[in-house]
Amino acid sequence: MKFLNLALLLGLLAAASPAAAQLLQPKSEAFTRADSLRGGNGPLRTCYDINYYHLDVKLDPARRFINGSNLFRFTATQDFDRLQFDLFDNLQVDKVQYQGRDVPFVREANAVFITFPKTIAKGRRDEFTVYYSGNPTVAKKAPWDGGMVFTTDAAGKPWVATACQGTGASIWWPTKDQQADEVDSMLISISVPQGLKDVSNGRLRKATKLKDGYTRFDWAVTNPINNYDVALNVGDYQHFSDQYQGEKGPLTLDYWVLPENLVKARTQFAANVKPMLKSMEHWFGPYPWYRDGYKLVDAPHLGMEHQSAVAYGNKYQNGYLGKDRSNTGWGLKWDFIIIHESGHEWFGNNITSKDIADMWVHESFTTYSEALFVESQFGKQAGQEYIHGQRRNISNDGPIIGPYGVNKEGSADMYDKGSAMLNMLRTVVNNDEKWRQILRGLSSTFYHQTVTGQQIIDYLNRESGRDFTRVFDQYLRHRNIPTLEIRFEDGKTLARWIADVDKFDLPVRVRLKGGDYRFVQPTTKFAEVKELAGATRENLEIDTLNYYIGVLVE
Repeated sequence: MKFLNLALLLGLLAAASPAAAQLLQPKSEAFTRADSLRGGNGPLRTCYDINYYHLDVKLDPARRFINGSNLFRFTATQDFDRLQFDLFDNLQVDKVQYQGRDVPFVREANAVFITFPKTIAKGRRDEFTVYYSGNPTVAKKAPWDGGMVFTTDAAGKPWVATACQGTGASIWWPTKDQQADEVDSMLISISVPQGLKDVSNGRLRKATKLKDGYTRFDWAVTNPINNYDVALNVGDYQHFSDQYQGEKGPLTLDYWVLPENLVKARTQFAANVKPMLKSMEHWFGPYPWYRDGYKLVDAPHLGMEHQSAVAYGNKYQNGYLGKDRSNTGWGLKWDFIIIHESGHEWFGNNITSKDIADMWVHESFTTYSEALFVESQFGKQAGQEYIHGQRRNISNDGPIIGPYGVNKEGSADMYDKGSAMLNMLRTVVNNDEKWRQILRGLSSTFYHQTVTGQQIIDYLNRESGRDFTRVFDQYLRHRNIPTLEIRFEDGKTLARWIADVDKFDLPVRVRLKGGDYRFVQPTTKFAEVKELAGATRENLEIDTLNYYIGVLVE
C-alpha cells in the first residue's frame, strides 16, 4: 500500500486545510425567473407524466435549418387545462395541435405554455403535437456548450451532431425539458439529404427514401431515456458490428464511423469495448439497454453519453486526447472516451438525477468507473494509484451539489473529488466483495429510474451498514476537505477532525511505520488514540493513497 510520511504531508496538504488558511466561500448567484422555468418542476410540469414522443425532424445542413414536429403522449397526474413544454426562443413554434385543432400558446423565455379547450381529467391518456422550425443554436465548443455542430468530413460531405447536456434538449427540439420525468419510449425520425445517414438512439426500424431527395431514418427507443441523451448524428457513416456475450445474453455492438476512420475504428473499438463491458457488468451489473443495443458513433466533438448511441470523438487514441488525466501512466493504456462515456450508461442514463444539481450521481460514479476499469485490467493497486493521481484535477472551488430548481450544477470537482470520496467509502467498508454488491445493487434498485442525490446516500448508508451522512455532507456540500489534526502530548497521541460539518466522523487508516494499518475514528474533539501508543512524527503514517484529506501535526 502506497503512503506518504507525515513530514511530507505537512508541506503538501497544509494549504488545503481550513486550519491553515481561511478559504473564501463561493459567491452567491442571482437566478432569474427564466432559470426557474428551465430548472424547476412546478405544477405546469408535474401535471402530466410523459409516456411517449415521436420526434420527426427534417435537417437542411446547408442552411443549418431544421423543421418538424414532436408528438407528446402523456398521462394526466391531476386535473388541468394548462401545461408547460420547452423550446429555445430562437426556434419558432409554428403551431400546437390537439385533437386536430390548433390550440393557443404563449411563450416566456424558453418555456411554452399551452391552454386546452377543456379540462383534462386526472388519469386520462392524451396527446398533442408541436410543429416548429428555425436555425438551432450552433455550439461553439461542444460538448461543453449546448447546440448543434455543423462541419464536414474529409471528403467535404456534411457532418452534423447534437450535444446539449446541461443547456437542455429544448435547444433543438420541443420537449418537457426536465430530468425528473423521462419519457418511457420514443420514435426518432430524422430526414436528411440522400447520400447521408442519421444515427440516433435505439434500433433502426427502417430507412425510407422520400420524393424530395431526402431519406428518413426511424429509430425506436424501447426504454426510458432522458432528454439530453436524445441524439442526432448525420454523416456519410459506414457501419460494422459485433456481439458481446454479457450477463443477460448476447448484446449487439454497432459502430457507425466516417469512411476515413473505418480501419482505425476496427482496431480501437475491438481493444476497448468488450473489456469495458466486462468490467462495467462485473462492478455495476448488466448493461441496462440490451433491447436497444450498444453503439459508438463518430462525432465532431469529443464525446457524450447519448444512451445506446455513445458519441465518440477521441481521435482513435488512448488517454484523454492522448493525455493521462491521472499523470500516472495508467490512463494511457485505454481510450478515455470509450470507457468514461460508456460508464454513463449505468450512471446518468440508467440512474438519472431528477435535478442537475445532483449531477454528482452521474459524474462521481462514472469517474470512479474509470478506476475500477483500471483495476479490472491491471490490478487493485493500479486502480488506487489512478484515483490518487486524479487529485491533481481537483480545485476545491465550491460545493459539488448545486442549487436546486434553477438548472445549475455544482463544482466540476464532482468528477475527481467525487471519485476519491467513493473510494474512501470502499476503504471504510473494508470488504471488496460487499462493496461490489453494493454497487451492483444501485443498478438494480434504481433500474431505469430518476433519483435524488439523497436517495443514493440513503441507499449507501443502508447497504453498507454505516452512516456516511456527515462524510457526504462534507465532500458534497462544502468546498474544503476535512483535516486530520495530530498532537503529541505527554507521551500520548491525540487526534481530531477539523471539518465544516458538525460531528464529522470518518474512520481513517493509520499505522506505525513497518506495521499494519488499523482503523481509528477521531471525532471533532481531541481525544487520545490508544491504538497509536508509541507514535511519533517520524513513524506515524496515514493511508493517504485512499484518503483525500488534509493532515496537520503539532
